[in-house]
Amino acid sequence: MPLPTNPNTFANNPLDRAGNVRADEEWLNGRLKDPDSLFIPLWRLKPLIIPPRGPEHGTAAGWLTREAIKALNLDNPMTVFLGLENDTAYFAVDITDARDPERSGPLAGLGTFEELRVVAGELSVDVAAILAQAKSMIDWHARHRFCANCGNATEPAEAGYKRVCGSCNAEHFPRTDPVVIMLATKGDKCLLGRQKAWPAKMYSALAGFVEPGESIEEAVARELEEEAGIKVSDVQYFSTQPWPYPSSLMIGCFATAETEDIMLDDLELEEAVWFDKATVQAALAGQGDGSLFVPPPMAIAHQLVKAWAAS
Repeated sequence: MPLPTNPNTFANNPLDRAGNVRADEEWLNGRLKDPDSLFIPLWRLKPLIIPPRGPEHGTAAGWLTREAIKALNLDNPMTVFLGLENDTAYFAVDITDARDPERSGPLAGLGTFEELRVVAGELSVDVAAILAQAKSMIDWHARHRFCANCGNATEPAEAGYKRVCGSCNAEHFPRTDPVVIMLATKGDKCLLGRQKAWPAKMYSALAGFVEPGESIEEAVARELEEEAGIKVSDVQYFSTQPWPYPSSLMIGCFATAETEDIMLDDLELEEAVWFDKATVQAALAGQGDGSLFVPPPMAIAHQLVKAWAAS
């Protein structure tokens, strides 16, 4: 039985990551040379996006063949295996060294290199998830070219899912940072906060990184107390969202508040407000009085608020 559909953007990745064969160099080289394998180029961490070609076609990822990648004449670009689907292998390729590929060279006129979060809502659910994986992996390699143990250069291994230091033999693996994002509720009200840089009247769920030696529940309780002075008596898991900026896992939770008194940490938030359910429902429906705007549907905060408002 398949997993239930996750409501969050960048989730529901359909690829088989084939972790059992990624270390097999012969298998990997065969897939890299396979004319049926597909490659998504990323330029400055932006994937190639193909605009709609007509009313029957939506926005799509710019998957290329191996020959199209070779035509760029790049010197051993970072290439990461993403996974398999229907026995087709998918790869991500960092082409940042290419000079303005939208306007010159073999890719000119094919599409545009777009910031993923800008176009994610135009892509199919599975494609958005695959591109999030690709962006996170290419970003990790760009940030971890040197060994954290001895400072010498590292080399990619196991299809891009490991880097090895040739000097001290230390092994480095892609990291994912857990972040709790929580909606505190009490009766028919929920707590939302805003940062000074956000658009006027935009409020969202509170969030923060999980610290070492801390459970999800403890992180939720700590962050709510630190940012808004709210103590909670219960924490319930909602869903998770891969967030490739650069590589976080947003862990959505609901928290039952013990009190409503807010003691704001103004270094974190400009304001925190309890909103009643009717106000939230009107804001979600676009029929509010302008006192509240919630994040767009691609944000897990939107899904938290929406689920609570519908409960």
